[in-house]
Amino acid sequence: MNIRLLYALMLVLLSSCSAAKDETAGKRGNQGPVSFTTVVDCPLYDGMSKSSAQLTSITSGMEVQVMDTVDAYFVKARVTKDGKTLNGFMYRTCFPQK
Repeated sequence: MNIRLLYALMLVLLSSCSAAKDETAGKRGNQGPVSFTTVVDCPLYDGMSKSSAQLTSITSGMEVQVMDTVDAYFVKARVTKDGKTLNGFMYRTCFPQK
């Protein structure tokens, strides 16, 4: 009888561990663009370097959709300016720190 109780307890513990793991798996992958407001004037580049061509200049207080955090310095961004949607890269320092 004690062995059956031990097996039942082990099954309960194993199922609770796997259920907790399933809840947190893939949370980041389903996240879409996040809107931010710029805190300084920044350029929107077509690449990830300062020598890349500048697509437009973003003024302070404009809304920008951040698509992805590319690396430690740049984010992939989408901006609508003058009725046109532009995709490019911006420095992380253009946005408020969280």
